[in-house]
Amino acid sequence: MLQRLLTRDGHTVLTAADGLQAFDIVQRDRPEIVLTDVMMPGKDGHELCRAIKANPATCLTPVVLVTSLKGREERLKGINAGADDFLIKPVDAHEVLARVRSLLRLKRYTDELDTAEAVIMSLARAVEARDPCTEGHCQRLSRFGLALGARLGLPADDLSALARGGVLHDLGKIGIPDAVLLKPDRLTQAEYEVMKAHTVIGDRLCSELRCLQAVRPIVRHHHERLDGSGYPDGLKGTAIPMLAQIIGVVDVYDALTTERPYKHPVAHALAVEALFDEAAKGWRDATLVTEFVAALDDVEIERDERD
Repeated sequence: MLQRLLTRDGHTVLTAADGLQAFDIVQRDRPEIVLTDVMMPGKDGHELCRAIKANPATCLTPVVLVTSLKGREERLKGINAGADDFLIKPVDAHEVLARVRSLLRLKRYTDELDTAEAVIMSLARAVEARDPCTEGHCQRLSRFGLALGARLGLPADDLSALARGGVLHDLGKIGIPDAVLLKPDRLTQAEYEVMKAHTVIGDRLCSELRCLQAVRPIVRHHHERLDGSGYPDGLKGTAIPMLAQIIGVVDVYDALTTERPYKHPVAHALAVEALFDEAAKGWRDATLVTEFVAALDDVEIERDERD
């Protein structure tokens, strides 16, 4: 009945005989919305919903539970499984169409945001590709930042921001001329001022996406120093967001231990010594530096390869 109703409304409808088959279809065909009974063999509706929501590739797919169970406990169980809506049997045709149309509108808005974020992430990788010496730099910062954040016990939202911030921190370099970005010698003061603008440019590029609001402080402030001598805003101490401080620490380490147009890489031990020197100068948080050095054990393969 639901298949006939939704097909007449212009939708392409895939059907499954049980929860296991439904999960396989969701993984293979990525439908825009899932309507599922609760009582099913293999996987019941709650298990199917949890499995869909647990997969990053399908977690934003709306799931509607269709059930004859009206009790509060059953509704709470569905909410805890991640269900986006409920239909109570016997279903009303007009209600089905209205809810499906509403959830599809929301899903398409979400897809547009997701596509916009993907474009921004691609731009960040395009910036990295301009300079062969920085290949893999953004991905390493993402992993290093995650390792340090996890060691500090940061919540999941902060870890997600660190993962994205590591990739996007230098996004603004897309607006820096090659003559400055790829210069093989030390920059002049005027060129350095041009280079510093990448933090503000990157922040501006991220500003239109709500899903990147938690990343913007990282992009803008990862070159700030605790004593106020950093840029672009000369923030001091705790005014510098913690996530920006984390990416700032790991950025210095990765810059020291990799080849750049103007310098040769240094060994791990010398890079660690340089980080503690910056902490002694009042530029970095000594606790963050200590925890980062310990967190490097979690990414030891990369450190060993660099040595």
